[in-house]
Amino acid sequence: MKRWKRWIPVLISLALLAGGTGLRITDPDIVRGLRLLVFDSFQRLKPRAYQEVPVRIVDLDDATLERVGQWPWPRTKVAELVTRLTELGAAVIVFDMVFAEPDRTSPARVLPLWPDTPAVRRLRQQADQMPDHDQILADAIAESRVVTGFVLTGGDLVRTPALKKGFSYGGYDPLPSVRPKYTGAVVNLPVIEAAAAGNGSFNPAIDPDGVIRRVPTVLRLGDNLYPSLALAALRVAQGGKPSYQIKSAGASGVLSFGERTGINRVKVGAFVIPTNARGEMWVHYTPPRPERFIPAWKVFESKVPREEIEGVIVLVGTTAAGLKDQRPTPLDPVAAGVEVHAQALEQILLGDFLERPELATGAEIVYLVVLGLILIFLLPWVGVVWCAIIGGGATAGAFGLSWYAYDQLHLLFDPVYPSVFALLVYLVESLVSFLRTEAEKNQVRGAFGRYMSPALVEQLAENPERLQLGGEMRDMTLLFCDVRGFTSISELYKSDPQGLTRLINRFLTPTTNVILERRGTIDKYMGDCIMAFWNAPLDDDDHADHACDSALAMFDCVAELNVTLKAEAEAEDKRYIPINIGIGLNSGECCVGNMGSEQRFDYSVLGDAVNLAARLEGQSKTYGVGVVIGENTYRRAEDYAVIELDLIKVKGKNEAVRIFGLLGRREMRDEPGFQALSKRHAAMLEAYRGQNWAEARSLAAECRTLDGGLGGLYDLYDERIDAFESDPPGPDWDGVFVATTK
Repeated sequence: MKRWKRWIPVLISLALLAGGTGLRITDPDIVRGLRLLVFDSFQRLKPRAYQEVPVRIVDLDDATLERVGQWPWPRTKVAELVTRLTELGAAVIVFDMVFAEPDRTSPARVLPLWPDTPAVRRLRQQADQMPDHDQILADAIAESRVVTGFVLTGGDLVRTPALKKGFSYGGYDPLPSVRPKYTGAVVNLPVIEAAAAGNGSFNPAIDPDGVIRRVPTVLRLGDNLYPSLALAALRVAQGGKPSYQIKSAGASGVLSFGERTGINRVKVGAFVIPTNARGEMWVHYTPPRPERFIPAWKVFESKVPREEIEGVIVLVGTTAAGLKDQRPTPLDPVAAGVEVHAQALEQILLGDFLERPELATGAEIVYLVVLGLILIFLLPWVGVVWCAIIGGGATAGAFGLSWYAYDQLHLLFDPVYPSVFALLVYLVESLVSFLRTEAEKNQVRGAFGRYMSPALVEQLAENPERLQLGGEMRDMTLLFCDVRGFTSISELYKSDPQGLTRLINRFLTPTTNVILERRGTIDKYMGDCIMAFWNAPLDDDDHADHACDSALAMFDCVAELNVTLKAEAEAEDKRYIPINIGIGLNSGECCVGNMGSEQRFDYSVLGDAVNLAARLEGQSKTYGVGVVIGENTYRRAEDYAVIELDLIKVKGKNEAVRIFGLLGRREMRDEPGFQALSKRHAAMLEAYRGQNWAEARSLAAECRTLDGGLGGLYDLYDERIDAFESDPPGPDWDGVFVATTK
């Protein structure tokens, strides 16, 4: 039974891998959509660089409509545009629009709309002799090289588009591969269509999200094939003689499964276009470029140099508001439809194609299966971390190769789907490992939770191997806190030791909470003394700030406790002795870890910075301040109200240290009263160390009036000044005070 359970996660992972592989083979819209978004991202990261190529768009933009008049123009105006472009030497003129209805401005159609007057009747009699505007446009087209466009639809077929040149093909019949199969068409007037040198469809290939990533080269209407607008333009630009040749093939190679028989190349004259099975070419877009466009009004006003048009494939389209055929592309959510055709033509002329090779689907599936199997069978042996490294490395490699294929070879491979499913396999396997690890952690928590701090227990649960002797060097902040006059307090409870225990617990509980809430770790309790530290076992970049804030908050706790104790003493008619504390803080490099013997050890800290913190706690009574901090802590915690206390050699140390008094938080530091005190106090210390005793005494008196709570500090300096006046320290005195007590 146990052996069977060991195989359950493997079987689940294999089932998940099989499901993911099947999903990729069937390729539903959601999978395909994810793949297309990846390809869009590639294009956005590095679009095709624009190169000068003989393709331009004559743009019916807003400025043109303002100068020439609103659309639709009379066909005579369109004929004038064709004539002017022909005179400028355009290789071919391509209309990204359909002239499907007769021109209403032709005399024979507009005169019946006029009032029936004698003058109008005379004009109507002459209408048959007046030129028809559609015929004028047809005549202009016949004198040029023009490609007209039509739209294929799913409606009823009224009139079949003219096919100017037929198709030949090699290999399989391409007709079944071309999708979709259209049933209707919106075509040009017969007189215009007959005059054109070419005729092509400008239907795009639209993905389910509405984005145009490909354009068809061939389209199907019923059982007939028709060229796209770009394909027809290429044929006419080459003299109109080349035919359309289609090369079709079946799937080949072991990595081509999932690919149907279909088109893979379309040729027109000198140009060979790689396509997918449906005859669509991927568009390798450039960002929008203004040099691609020529406003039509410049053509009418003869402001276009001949060299800009001569030998160029000219597409006539519009970007005018209200007329623009907006088409979202990977690079532009509101691109003009005519620009899509222009970019496709640019690619063909440059030979700069994007391709999704036949082996792409097979390669992606093989990658998914191989990586999934590796993770499934390696994870129980090498563990979660190594499998994460392997999976991450494989995923990074897949993304790197996919990007290389796109960037250097212009090939499209999808790294996302196989990587995502491989990740799911990894997560399933990791979940099992996690559950097992959690069971081990619970055992550690149950065994040590009553004896160690919660933070340490969690660390040991995460890393059971740390249950051994040893430590590590860390930059830490240490706190020592002691109750002043504890002997006097103990005498009150001489006959009630349990009452003394309860009192100490009432003091230790809130002060401990203050430390733990600010990311501190309690090292130990020594009767009425607390030792704590920050930045171990958990990292804490702001350990000095948290220690200073904890020290000040501990005084707030003691003040609240004293209010309660006083009320209780008065109610019980007992003597009240308030609890007073002193705190020492210091920061520096320490060794922290499991200290002790092989039989018993504690998580603790050692180092010179620890010893100094303990000495500073003792000096808080000497200097009459609640919190004494070392210079390292002072430099790390700059947002507090701090004054310098002295240069002192604490007992047991030969080097002098600069010590400071922590008086309050930022609010106090920014108060004008404290700032005045800080300046006077600094001046007092300068006068004192310069042996200017009278000035030092005067400044100490001023400081005493600015903050009455520091009376003990200035009493100390008054005593020293009196002593030094009677017995000067000498010219070599450096201002250092040598402490004789802890």
